[in-house]
Amino acid sequence: MTDGCDLPPGSAGYPPGAPRATRASASGSNGTRPATTGDVTVTTAFAPRRDAETTRPPVSALRYETPSALYAELPQVAQLTQHRPRPDEESLAYLDRLRASDTPEEALTFAAFAALPKMAIWWGYECVRTGGCALGQEERALMDLVAAWTVRSDAEARFRAMREGLYAPMRTPPVFLALAVGWSGGPIAPNDPAPVPAWRTPRAVNTAVLSCLAQAGLSERQTRLARFTEQAVALFRTA
Repeated sequence: MTDGCDLPPGSAGYPPGAPRATRASASGSNGTRPATTGDVTVTTAFAPRRDAETTRPPVSALRYETPSALYAELPQVAQLTQHRPRPDEESLAYLDRLRASDTPEEALTFAAFAALPKMAIWWGYECVRTGGCALGQEERALMDLVAAWTVRSDAEARFRAMREGLYAPMRTPPVFLALAVGWSGGPIAPNDPAPVPAWRTPRAVNTAVLSCLAQAGLSERQTRLARFTEQAVALFRTA
């Protein structure tokens, strides 16, 4: 059993075997339904292929077609951002407006909420992995669990990440990513069928990324913020 969707293009830090995609923004007749269409070229790193690339059915990296729809359906994002999207403003345009604002960290919060759970977790994983965060042995083990889930998103991998995150002694960025995996879809435990609110995964991803950003010194903070935001652009950019 798997949940989520294929990952966007990454760097050499891609978890081994993870599918790679070049994403195009979704299109549709209105801005209120979840985005379900778009053009994506996907290749799997180690799978045999007839051609240079294998094309799969279209998917989207985003929950909704417009930021306005996201704010309407997941109002928790409005509790964490001062800015609001304009009517009919496209997602990438809103992201660019946030990154140029007086509170550019809001671009990271928007990215965490705008992307589908698996895509948001992949982005958060890349931010923490490449962001210079201090990672001890336990944190690296959690990062391995998160990476394993991005490759094979089954219930067993999700339960394992959730369990290790819940029992971690400190709430570090990798712990929040592990919790984001646990809340990404389906029950949080085999014997717990209670539904998980949709805002829990993006809030955990947001906390992981902002916590990693906060670890940077003043001289490094703007560079790290720009890197995280640029990594988020892959979720929004039209191919």
